[in-house]
Amino acid sequence: MSTYTNLRSRFGLPVCVWTVFGLMAPLGIANARAQTEAATANEPLVAQVAGPQLPEAPDAAGLKPPGALAWKPPVRDNRIYAHVLFNQLEGRTSGSGSALRWDGQGWVGTDMNRLWVKSEGFVNGSTVSDSDHEVLYDRPLPRMRYFDAQVGVREDLDSGPSRTWGAVGIQGLAPNFFEFSPTFYFSDGGNVGGRLEGSYDLRVTQRLVVQPQAELNFYNKSDPERGTGSGLSDLDAGVRLRYAISRKFAPYLGFAYTGRCGDAASFARQAEDAVDSPTFVFGDSHLALGR
Repeated sequence: MSTYTNLRSRFGLPVCVWTVFGLMAPLGIANARAQTEAATANEPLVAQVAGPQLPEAPDAAGLKPPGALAWKPPVRDNRIYAHVLFNQLEGRTSGSGSALRWDGQGWVGTDMNRLWVKSEGFVNGSTVSDSDHEVLYDRPLPRMRYFDAQVGVREDLDSGPSRTWGAVGIQGLAPNFFEFSPTFYFSDGGNVGGRLEGSYDLRVTQRLVVQPQAELNFYNKSDPERGTGSGLSDLDAGVRLRYAISRKFAPYLGFAYTGRCGDAASFARQAEDAVDSPTFVFGDSHLALGR
């Protein structure tokens, strides 16, 4: 057997395989290049099928590139709002006498920082009694949902001698949407006081509401000039049936009870005032400012 025959028999198959691969490689490369060019040409069509694109952000200089969409303006969470509400603006009558009762509060500020003003009292003829006014700084409590911390001053200002108190308290919604507002008061001479206020709106319908309400006042010392006694000094409670004609106008009818306890009752008897006063009430829960 010749040398050529021996070489072909020994290396013929590998040579054929490498020859076939050598012929196919250029064809494969050309096919891959053609597919890449076709995919690149179809990119705009794919983008259109995929849907609208996200808006492009403005560049660092604040200029919007041609054809780009600007981002929406940021949420303004530091805007100043105002709200004024008279919870009670009512007449009270017991048949033998009548009086005007007001209880209102309002605030102005942002979601985080507010200035609160509260006022309440009685007007009987030309006499103003049990009237106090508070100016408070208000801020939400981080670990108590729906409650705000309040600190400020209270001024007892009516037909009697005036008193000035420091005030610290909280106000907000307890579980089941129960309005709750405990406040601690202090003044010179070691005088300390406290007030508990609460109310609940029981909705009969969307417009018809039954509201029980109570306020209790406590002091550590008696004050004969103001008619307040140590311990539980007085309470004011009632129930009102309110019909909301609109969000800003809700007339109501109801029953209220005002009572004095302990030394406060003794001071009332000495002044020939009523110790217990059940009354029929009628008035309006009026939203004077806000929404």
